[in-house]
Amino acid sequence: MQKELETLRDLIKDVDTAMLTTISEEGLVSRPMKTQEVEFDGDLWFLTKKDTEKYEEILHENEVNVAYAGKSYVSIRGRAELVDDLAKKKELWSNAYEKILQTSYDDPNIVLIKVKAESAEYWDTGSFTKNVVFIYKRITGQEAEDTDINETLEL
Repeated sequence: MQKELETLRDLIKDVDTAMLTTISEEGLVSRPMKTQEVEFDGDLWFLTKKDTEKYEEILHENEVNVAYAGKSYVSIRGRAELVDDLAKKKELWSNAYEKILQTSYDDPNIVLIKVKAESAEYWDTGSFTKNVVFIYKRITGQEAEDTDINETLEL
């Protein structure tokens, strides 16, 4: 599993913003979130406020997906946990959040979202054009050579 985590760490380390997808009563909802911890060890960390829809959605259903687009495309499926740990909030806090969230890390409304990754898929952008052609041929029913267009990692 260490090799898989290193692969994911390399793929997402330079991507500051991820798309976090939660499940609402109406269906799936995605929104951009700044990843808080770049030393990926199987957990992803995000900051939010308790008075948001994503907080309520995670309370109701903790299955989430986190997607990254950078040098490669990465989709991480996992379970979210809401963590109210003042020391961890202080560790991950930056001055930018003071302006964005208009508060400080010790605000009781601030909460952490910890996503424990269960599996991940990634697509290498080096062969992205080839992958699009492959997918198009599959969708349209044309013959397409059997090629690995992505990798799946079980964590």
